[in-house]
Amino acid sequence: RNMHSLHLNVTWLSVIILFICVYEACCIKCYQCSTSEDPKGEDHCGAYAYYDKRKNTPVECLGEEAHALGTFCYKRIMQGPRGFIWDGRWRSVERRCAQISERGVNWGCDWGYDDNGVYWEECYCAEDGCNGATSHVITPLVAALASCVAFLRYLTS
Repeated sequence: RNMHSLHLNVTWLSVIILFICVYEACCIKCYQCSTSEDPKGEDHCGAYAYYDKRKNTPVECLGEEAHALGTFCYKRIMQGPRGFIWDGRWRSVERRCAQISERGVNWGCDWGYDDNGVYWEECYCAEDGCNGATSHVITPLVAALASCVAFLRYLTS
């Protein structure tokens, strides 16, 4: 009788935990926008100016309004090495719902450079509206310092 009671308690506990996990996953809301969708001359997604959360409403990631379904929020920043816009570099920002990243990051950021010198940063998080933070694009000095530190760590390992 004790084993049956224990099995029943474990079953109910599993159902409750599953319900909580599904409920949490269903309810995450993320901002969605893309610099490529902004009207000409406007910056609604925060590539060059402050991202105004008051003008954008988070969408439910498993709802009809979501452009991409997922259980995480995602933000991708890209910045060209040289360009012609404002400070001499082009920038783009994308915010949306997403699944886990290709690199396995599900909380935090990953960054790098494409073959053509374009800096990229991808951030994943799992709280409502967490992809609404203003983009702090890396400066060349910070990029150089980070590269030097990474190289020195490589040499000493």
